[in-house]
Amino acid sequence: MNQVSRRQLLKTLGAMGLMAGAPAVFANNLGRKRLGVALVGLGYYSRDLLAPALQMTKHCYLAGIVTGSPEKIPQWQKNYRIADYNVYNYDNMHQLANNPDIDVVYVVTPTGTHKKFTEIAANAGKHVWCEKPMAMNEQECQDMIDVCKKNKVQLTIGYRMQHEPNTQRIMQFAKQKPYGDIKTIIAEAGYNGTGASYSWRADPALGGGAMYDMGVYPLNAARYTAGEEPIAVTATMNSTTEVYKNVDETTRFELEFTSGARAVCATSYAQSMNQLRAECAKGWYELKPFQSYSGVKGSTSDGIILPAAPENQQARQMDNDALAIINNSRVLVPGEEGMKDIVIVEAIFKAAKEAKRIVL
Repeated sequence: MNQVSRRQLLKTLGAMGLMAGAPAVFANNLGRKRLGVALVGLGYYSRDLLAPALQMTKHCYLAGIVTGSPEKIPQWQKNYRIADYNVYNYDNMHQLANNPDIDVVYVVTPTGTHKKFTEIAANAGKHVWCEKPMAMNEQECQDMIDVCKKNKVQLTIGYRMQHEPNTQRIMQFAKQKPYGDIKTIIAEAGYNGTGASYSWRADPALGGGAMYDMGVYPLNAARYTAGEEPIAVTATMNSTTEVYKNVDETTRFELEFTSGARAVCATSYAQSMNQLRAECAKGWYELKPFQSYSGVKGSTSDGIILPAAPENQQARQMDNDALAIINNSRVLVPGEEGMKDIVIVEAIFKAAKEAKRIVL
């Protein structure tokens, strides 16, 4: 494919990206009410990213909170005018069933608690948005899928990158192959947290460690960049600091695909890394950074620039997911997608522990 036709493809895909990014489906029911969202867990991601983003959304709004930290409640009520009857704790969260103000429960707690809070929300008749990684193991994922189906509510996993325009272009490249067959994918996500004090990220029971925390970024990226599922994995894990002695501080893993492509991936608490690159038969393309909260941008081997999108990523994600509920339409990232990653995460741990190639 020559440079002109490649540029035309990029132009077309750019238009598609803009369409996908208007926050979501055009056929939205504008007369329907905005969905009330309750955030479960009031840590950094809820406080600094989701709550502010919910002030920008068109199809949902912050209606309630669920927390195990009562000292946080007054400031949240002051900042967002949350009524007393829309404030819950982890023990009375089941009473959401009696609250028509809340349509969606967004689980934003450590991975080891996702199954518990998803089940409570679904049994209360509320739709569930659950942060990634979805759960600790495949069985927990399946239980979450089953309880949501039983209660006829949607389950969506918070893979915000799959809503991001440049990421969606990378996913289209996997289908269109404008630079020929993919040979090698490089996907890395990490930060230097070696000076951090003990937190849930150092607790294996809660889903601590680099692989469960940051590792799903390169793992999910490798899968959507390849456009196919891996067939085998190898991996190594190590920890060098006292705070992460019980979890993996750095994990490196390689995925093999049926096409012959391979993905070389890494995640770490000890090193800053943030890139996604596809080496193809007739060129390359990359996003760098590829999983930051803003400024995701990239380029291609023939000089095409993929500029950062201006939209707030979390607002875009939540509006898309809200419209899927309002229109009873397809969820962009369902529970089944989250479970695919967790199956591979389990295989990565096994590959590292047994120091051998694991067939998926």
